[in-house]
Amino acid sequence: MSDNHHPAADDEAHTGPIKTPKQLMLAVLFAFVIPISVIIGIVSYVTSGTETAAGLYTERAITARIEKVGRIEFASADRAPQTGEEVFKAQCSTCHGAGLLGAPKFADAAAWAPRIKTGYEALLNSAIKGKNAMTPQGGGSFDALEIGRAVVYMANAAGAKFEEPKAPAAAAPAASASAAK
Repeated sequence: MSDNHHPAADDEAHTGPIKTPKQLMLAVLFAFVIPISVIIGIVSYVTSGTETAAGLYTERAITARIEKVGRIEFASADRAPQTGEEVFKAQCSTCHGAGLLGAPKFADAAAWAPRIKTGYEALLNSAIKGKNAMTPQGGGSFDALEIGRAVVYMANAAGAKFEEPKAPAAAAPAASASAAK
């Protein structure tokens, strides 16, 4: 039998593209490190918009998720109605004091004149339902009587002669008097 083994030919046939340690390091880098880094970057990008798991279970976060949509608040029934000046200072002065968003400034007769000509009822309706940039005031911290008083206060400061609305007579005593008959 003949020996067909040629050592030089076997060495050339079994060698790969990596011949130096530098090429080996580059191959490891491209085959392992870079794909892992890309995967970590993608996962980080995808999860960056969500809260951390620790933030999901705080008492504040849980309360915010299960909080009711609406809320009912009861005001004290025995509270005395506010004056027009008090309501103006608490609710209206921010915009009407500086003339923000087209609101007529307090005591500016020229700005208030066309509005005063429409009458008290139109001004009250605009205040309660809202107009242009002014949000509706009805159902807020003040009732319609108090909003009406603020309207009269502002309009009269600009030259109107509106009479301040009076609190309605208590309906309870009238009802009990008719029941007693």
